[in-house]
Amino acid sequence: MSTAFESTFVPWFRSVAPYIHLHRGKTFVVGIAGEAIAAGKLQHLAQDLALIQSMGVKIVLVHGFRPQVNEQLLAKGHTPKYSHGIRITDEVALDCAQEAAGQLRYEIEAAFSQGLPNTPMSGATVRVISGNFITARPVGILDGVDFKHSGLVRKVDTAAIKHTLDFGAMVLLSPFGFSPTGEAFNLNMEEVATSVAVALQADKLIFLTEIPGIRIHATAAPDDDNPIDTELPLAAAEKLLLELPAPKQPTDTAFYLQHCVKACKAGVERSHIIPFSMDGSLLMEIYEHDGIGTMVVDEKLEELREATADDVGGILQLIEPFEKDGTLVKRDRTEIERDIGNYTILDHDGVIFACAALYPYPESKTAEMAALTVSPDTQGQGDGGKVLKRIEQRARALGLESIFVLTTRTTHWFLRRGFVQADPDKLPEARKRKYNWDRKSQVLVKKLV
Repeated sequence: MSTAFESTFVPWFRSVAPYIHLHRGKTFVVGIAGEAIAAGKLQHLAQDLALIQSMGVKIVLVHGFRPQVNEQLLAKGHTPKYSHGIRITDEVALDCAQEAAGQLRYEIEAAFSQGLPNTPMSGATVRVISGNFITARPVGILDGVDFKHSGLVRKVDTAAIKHTLDFGAMVLLSPFGFSPTGEAFNLNMEEVATSVAVALQADKLIFLTEIPGIRIHATAAPDDDNPIDTELPLAAAEKLLLELPAPKQPTDTAFYLQHCVKACKAGVERSHIIPFSMDGSLLMEIYEHDGIGTMVVDEKLEELREATADDVGGILQLIEPFEKDGTLVKRDRTEIERDIGNYTILDHDGVIFACAALYPYPESKTAEMAALTVSPDTQGQGDGGKVLKRIEQRARALGLESIFVLTTRTTHWFLRRGFVQADPDKLPEARKRKYNWDRKSQVLVKKLV
């Protein structure tokens, strides 16, 4: 007898399986703001990171300590000093930073060492290794301000970090670096995480932050009715940075975004900003289709957009081979020209590598996705999934509750992406009248709400 637990757990577990396979063997650099640890989130974050590592992901963890250093400074009667968004690290601040880093490393290592029965860490074996992986240089004097022991990353020992990751350990980095003469420098966690991600050419850079992500109307006043932009192309992120004021504190929109843009421009294809306040946000961002925060994506020469009349020839060239072998129903040029506004395309440097069309049936709160096609040259690289996601976004924007496809050869591809089989009689009346009963296409439906 099926239980409610089975009816929710089994589909959910199956839905995350593709992401487990996708991320196995990949390298993630995770930057955790010191505010997250101060807010008591360390235990759950350690459990989630241990779970992610157990599924084959290589993790470099960089912790911040901004509030912890400030707390120690205030306890000693000193006021924290900043300029240009960087801490001015005098002798007292350097001592406080070293004390805070030592305490936090102890707490983090302890969190990963838990193994009590009936807890998420039961049976987990997480080796955490720290080291002098970062060579630093002084910030120096900027606009007449001497930053003393504040530094910048000069070099990352990528060979040593990769060797440690290949050994099966998690690498833990504090925001400290050392000069070739042995001088210690207080670094910025965000800069360390970004520099390490770039040096390793990591698959993801993830910041667990005080902010929920980048809102769609980022230049407007904070408003919970302003939703999070879950996917921000690099070009759009760069444009947004030009519109935003220079960040002075971590809660400023541009603060983490500037580091995401820097990483993506230097070869890290995915950078994420997610909230530490939401329990499980790290898991949701990595293993759910839409995620929970903002992902900055380096699409290089790739553009996902709605088609124009200039794209008709490219679409015809793309779909023609699939029409000839019977995978797609034949469409003539006049039909595509008439419906060109329904098409979404994936354009790589002027060449169309994927497309699909959306035909709404508003009275039935649904739409048909037709002619989903991916070039043989790029199949298996996720282009079909990108187009599907854009089609889903277009359907949601129209207030629709589902989309459906008719297919004879790609049923399993759609089933793996949340579609379920349905009877042709369930089609909207207008579409049912055009259904080709001789072709015997499978009807697959995906709910959007």
